[in-house]
Amino acid sequence: MKILHTSDWHLGRSLYGRKRYEEFEAFLSWLAETIQQQQADVLLVAGDVFDTTAPSNRAQELYYRFLCRIAASSCRHVIVIAGNHDSPSFLNAPKELLRALDVHVIGSTTENREDEVLLLQSQDGSPELIICAVPYLRDRDIRMAEAGESIDDKERKLIEGIRSHYAEVGALAEQKRLSVKEALGVDLPIVAMGHLFAAGGQTVDGDGTRPLYVGSLAHVTSAIFPECIDYLALGHLHVPQKVNGSEVMRYCGSPLPMGFGEAKQEKSVCIVEFSNNEASETQVTQVSQIKVPLFQRLARIQGSWDEISAQILELSVTQNQAWLEIIYDGEEVIADLRERLEDAISKTEMELLRVRNNRIIDRVLNRIHDDETLDDLNVNDVFERCLDAHEVVKEQRPELLLAYQEIVTSLHEKDTRVE
Repeated sequence: MKILHTSDWHLGRSLYGRKRYEEFEAFLSWLAETIQQQQADVLLVAGDVFDTTAPSNRAQELYYRFLCRIAASSCRHVIVIAGNHDSPSFLNAPKELLRALDVHVIGSTTENREDEVLLLQSQDGSPELIICAVPYLRDRDIRMAEAGESIDDKERKLIEGIRSHYAEVGALAEQKRLSVKEALGVDLPIVAMGHLFAAGGQTVDGDGTRPLYVGSLAHVTSAIFPECIDYLALGHLHVPQKVNGSEVMRYCGSPLPMGFGEAKQEKSVCIVEFSNNEASETQVTQVSQIKVPLFQRLARIQGSWDEISAQILELSVTQNQAWLEIIYDGEEVIADLRERLEDAISKTEMELLRVRNNRIIDRVLNRIHDDETLDDLNVNDVFERCLDAHEVVKEQRPELLLAYQEIVTSLHEKDTRVE
C-alpha cells in the first residue's frame, strides 16, 4: 500500500497583496498527476487546506475540482483534517456528499472519538488501513479554563489534553486492528494524522505559522503519541522535517513557499509504503520525499545599493520572472529607494512586492513611519507599540498582553461559517 502525505496548502493565500491562484492551480494539477504516477492508494491532507475560515469562491473551486479529479483516479481514499486556519463547519458541510467519493473529512473533534478512527477498505471490501484522523485540537476542545490558573498550569493542561486525545483514538484504533487480526489474520497498519507544533520543530521567519495556543507554546514531544502508530502524518509547520529524528513521524511541509523566508527552501510531499512481512505483521518499508516543482520564484535581495543592483542584474540576465523582496541596509541614506528599484527592474519581467529600507528604519527607531507598514509588524508588535504610546508601566504589561492574545486567538478560532 502506498500513501501520499501533504498539508498546509493555504489555498487563497496572497503575498503582499499579490494573488497566487495560478500557483495553487499548478500545484494541485501536479499533485493529481503525481498521485497517478505513483499509484498512490491513499491521500492524506494534514490541515490548513485554506488560508482563511472564509475562503474565496476561486479557492473553493480549486479544492472541489481537485477532489473530483482524484475520485476518478487510482487513489482509493482521501482523508482531510482541519488545521488552525480552516473553518471546521465549512470543511464538514459537504462531508456526507464527499464520502460517496471516498473522501473523508474531519473538520472538528466530537464527543465520540470513533468519528476520528477510520477503517478503510480495499476494492474487494476487505480492511486495508486504519486512520486516526485527528484535526487541529482547539483550546476549548482539550482544556477546561479555571480562574487564577498560571501559564504553567495552562501549558500542562494543553499538553495533557493532547496526550489524552491521542491515547483515546489510539486505543480505539488498536481495538480495530486486533478485531481484524482475529477475524482475518491480517495486521493492519495504523496511520495517525495531526495538526500541531512538535517540540524542536523548525520554522522560518515570515512563513505565516501562527502560535496555536494563547500564552503557551504547547510544543508536544513525540512521546505523547501512542506506540501503536505506524506512521504519523503531521501538518502546521511549513519546513519538511522529521519529529525527533524519527523516519515515521513527519511534517511534509507546505507545497508552496508562503513567504520570502522560504524562498530557497525545497518543498516536497511524503510517500509512505507499507508491506507485510512473512509473519503477517505490517511494517513501513520506505518513507521518501518527492520534490514539488517551483511554480513561482521568490527572491530576497539584501545589502547595499551596489550589492542589490548587482543581484538584480544577475537575475535579469536569466530572464527571470521572480517576485522580489528588497531589504536595503547600506550606509547611504536613500530616500527614493523604491523609485530606484522600480527603474532597475523596469525592463525585466520581475515584480517588486516588498521594499524594506533598514537605513531609514534605524534612524527613526521605534515609531511607525512611511517606510514601515503593517506587513513589517505582527499583532503583538502593534499592541506593544500601543502600550508604549500610552506609557503603560512594565508591571501591568504581562497581564494585558495575555488578555490581548486571548482576544486575538478567539478571533482566529471563531468559526464564521457557523450560524
